[in-house]
Amino acid sequence: MYRTHHNNELRDSDAGSEATLVGWVHSARDHGGVIFIDLRDREGLTQCVFRPEENADAAKLSHDLRQEDVVQVIGKVSKRLDGTLNDALPTGGIEIVATELKILSKAAVLPFQLDKELSNEDLRMKHRYLDLRRPRMAQNVRTRHKVSNAIRVGLDAAGFTEVETPILSKSTPEGARDFLVPSRLAPGRFYALPQAPQQYKQLLMVAGVEKYFQIARCFRDEDLRADRQPEFTQVDIEQSFTDPEQLYSLVEGLLVSAFKAGADADVKTGFPRMTYQEAMDRYGSDKPDTRFGSEIVDFSDTFASSGFKVFKGTIEKGGTVRAINAKGFACITTGQIKRLEELAKEAGAGGLAYIKVEGGEWKSPIVKFFSDEEKAAVTERLALEEGDLVLFGCDTWQTVCDVLGRLRLEYAEMQKVLEGNTDLNFLWVTDFPLLAFDADDQKWNAVHHPFTRPHPEDEEKLKNGEYEGVRGLAYDVVLNGYELGGGSMRIHEPELQQAMFTALGVTGDEQEEMFGHLLEAFGYGAPPHGGIALGLDRVVMLVAGEESIREVIAFPKNNKGLDLMTASPAEVDFKQLREIYVKSTFQEKKE
Repeated sequence: MYRTHHNNELRDSDAGSEATLVGWVHSARDHGGVIFIDLRDREGLTQCVFRPEENADAAKLSHDLRQEDVVQVIGKVSKRLDGTLNDALPTGGIEIVATELKILSKAAVLPFQLDKELSNEDLRMKHRYLDLRRPRMAQNVRTRHKVSNAIRVGLDAAGFTEVETPILSKSTPEGARDFLVPSRLAPGRFYALPQAPQQYKQLLMVAGVEKYFQIARCFRDEDLRADRQPEFTQVDIEQSFTDPEQLYSLVEGLLVSAFKAGADADVKTGFPRMTYQEAMDRYGSDKPDTRFGSEIVDFSDTFASSGFKVFKGTIEKGGTVRAINAKGFACITTGQIKRLEELAKEAGAGGLAYIKVEGGEWKSPIVKFFSDEEKAAVTERLALEEGDLVLFGCDTWQTVCDVLGRLRLEYAEMQKVLEGNTDLNFLWVTDFPLLAFDADDQKWNAVHHPFTRPHPEDEEKLKNGEYEGVRGLAYDVVLNGYELGGGSMRIHEPELQQAMFTALGVTGDEQEEMFGHLLEAFGYGAPPHGGIALGLDRVVMLVAGEESIREVIAFPKNNKGLDLMTASPAEVDFKQLREIYVKSTFQEKKE
């Protein structure tokens, strides 16, 4: 038997008993020939002391211990002397007086210290197995397990059946790029790794499963951000004979359980609802952070006849003029203004108009064009006070929403508006547009995916080819500015699904080639159904209070999509490529 107790288990009541512990040497200290070590396992720490009079061989061997050596310690549990207690540890009232020491594995000098935060993420990723020993990371791994387990238990209790769907599937245009896998047995043909099990779970509804879920591995070959990975995990849910209200209730219950299990946080159900239109109008985002104000206010009526020609001209062309009040930010620096201007331009604006309220006056080159009535309207509707900063957006509705949405979040970051805020502001965003027009490609694209059901009131418009303004019966669940998951009611009639494909520019022959299996299945009696997918990585990130999903994934890729630990992706032998009838056309750039 390697151990009798783990390293966070022994207490004062165990004094006098024998114990055997194993773990890693967290730290070692030499106090005049008496060696103290903190022994660590995944549960915690226990102090062990080696005295020559107890066992000379063990004491001698302890002098050679190095941090992260793996050892077994046998000894007697003893109460610590007064003045040596460690109230920071649950085991801080006792220590093990060692009578035997066995070194199970020696450790080389570490590339970094485990008891300190490390800013070099690539170094952490290269030695991820060491990074995961750190208490914060070890806790994140266990938090992920608790969250996953709570969700699985909740879905089982609600009558859902867990079903695995294929990893090797067919490439279809559903949004992001597919990862392709060549087939050796079918030369010249390729599988695709699933972006989501969307079609399979709908086919399971046709199969009569009725309530399906899967904690599914998904893959998307897309650019990375702090909350994106090329491979990720989602809680995939689909249900027959349901409606959005039933799914809202189910998902809220799962999130309550997840946050309770992972963070002991109490979440109240009955999340607020907000349409996509309202979210964009008020916050400039379809995943708004509602923990702070500075909401967008429309001034198009105010400046319709303004002496400021930029505002007036934009409104005459069908655009809009809106603004936010960055409370208390008139103290903004030149560098910060430059950063806001860059953000505005990235979002499509030509520039950034702003007003500082300082010393009882408005400071801005555009103020001289404002009438007294316009100034009064801005003051009243933005509740302007001394020290405030007004940021304007002047363009098309979409561009203005995007610009002010970004500026609002950047202002909150610069001013640390949310510092110390622990609120959990959940929200449902509903009634998303079904389609969005791509001006570059001159075609309509699905906002969510091609299987989203149109809103009942807009169904005929889709069938008649009137795509502008068609809403989808779609919904996202949002927390503090993060989208936790998205879903919709699905199309289950072949004719309506064909109309949706037609809207996306998929011809009849292409529909048969890419989606013939789905259309045929719908013709054999498909039940009305809908579902949702929750991003498990993102949920755990927020439960754990982290800022990147890489911190809650055991072995993530870095921000370039690379696994530095295993050095992948990697080149493969020519023979392997020949077997799958693939030849690379990539050529190294000449220096």
